[in-house]
Amino acid sequence: MKPINPTEVQNKLDEFNEQDLYLHLETTNGAYASHKDQSVMTVGAYIRNGLIRYQHAKITGNGPYRVGMKLEIGWVYAEGLTHWEVDEKNQLLLAGHDANGKLAVACQLSKEPF
Repeated sequence: MKPINPTEVQNKLDEFNEQDLYLHLETTNGAYASHKDQSVMTVGAYIRNGLIRYQHAKITGNGPYRVGMKLEIGWVYAEGLTHWEVDEKNQLLLAGHDANGKLAVACQLSKEPF
């Protein structure tokens, strides 16, 4: 993965506009965070192969970035994004890594299930 280029990511988001897409969205502060520091609450969210169609999407920020996708009846967004790539299956893969390089958020879009 490479550091986010907002213009290139926006172009890919625009390409996927008004199409049925599969969403993988995951956040975590680390499954074992509370083992190192009991005052830290372990949190996370996960959805894989959620079928969405957005009316428009936008990347914002100066890094880390936020991507918001406006659905017919709501929103999906991910923030803290730092890296991206488009893979050989034309899937948009976005990730946010913390200062230690650990994955904190992943947001992926595909025309096919993951």
